Amino acid sequence: MPHRAPHVLVVGEALVDEVRRADGTTDEHPGGSPANVALALGRLGREVRLATHLGRDQRGQEIRSWLADSGVPLTPGSDDAATTSVARAVLDGAGAATYDFAITWDVAPGTRATDSTLAVHTGSIAAVLEPGASAVHDLVLAARDRATITYDPNARPSLMGTAAAALARIEPLVAAADVVKVSDEDIAWLYPGADPVDVARTWARLGPAIVVVTFGGDGAVAVCAEGEVRVAAPPVDVVDTVGAGDTFMGALIDGLWEQDLLGSARREALRAISSDTLAWVLGRCVAAAAITVSRAGANPPRRDELDGDGPARRG
Repeated sequence: MPHRAPHVLVVGEALVDEVRRADGTTDEHPGGSPANVALALGRLGREVRLATHLGRDQRGQEIRSWLADSGVPLTPGSDDAATTSVARAVLDGAGAATYDFAITWDVAPGTRATDSTLAVHTGSIAAVLEPGASAVHDLVLAARDRATITYDPNARPSLMGTAAAALARIEPLVAAADVVKVSDEDIAWLYPGADPVDVARTWARLGPAIVVVTFGGDGAVAVCAEGEVRVAAPPVDVVDTVGAGDTFMGALIDGLWEQDLLGSARREALRAISSDTLAWVLGRCVAAAAITVSRAGANPPRRDELDGDGPARRG
């Protein structure tokens, strides 16, 4: 049946994170950058659908259950992969992760935005790895007439080849997006030696209304038409950083939805977002990410953890 409620369509990989800790212990968590974004939105009470590429194996079933528990349904054809992909994350003593992957990616035929899709989000591996990457790019371009486009490059150098090859995929999606979130670590790999905020300014000139750079425990900086907005991250005892950036991205989409800034009809309003409103949205993003890093795995907060009854609307 058609999904008629206003919703976000997230397009990208869902996989199992096999986490190897510095003390030698190993465990598994469902994950994948776009899947984590969808999960974060679902936990914040938003209508969201995930177009992904799972196997009908035990790991695939675990991912489906994990998503369903947070109110995230899959789009048709999302379970047609031969096997479910795995990302192996090795944590250092500070909880920071490096990754190795066994992954395949594609988009099911017929996956698209509908008239009730407020936003389409994609990023990370799905936007770079063929055969699915070209389909993602086409889907995003077709969706612009209906939806806000959000994008997080979330670079994985071990999968994406050279930085130059990755940029050939990433920069066209930046230009097609309305909102981009990127980490300082991603920028350091893509543009060695460049100032991250300078890169954000350059990307903003390509087309996005908002480009946000995250700096982990040092907060975030956003570039928009009105200027630049900086927010600090709350202090927190870090367990690990798995899923922190995806939680930030989910909270960013949620905050813009709260401000009635999603949907193609709101594109000019999004471009005119005030610094105060953007600071409010970013404040919730860093708060949500702080909760995620305080516990193991990609475990974003539910709405009552983040803001109780929900924020008063500002705009």
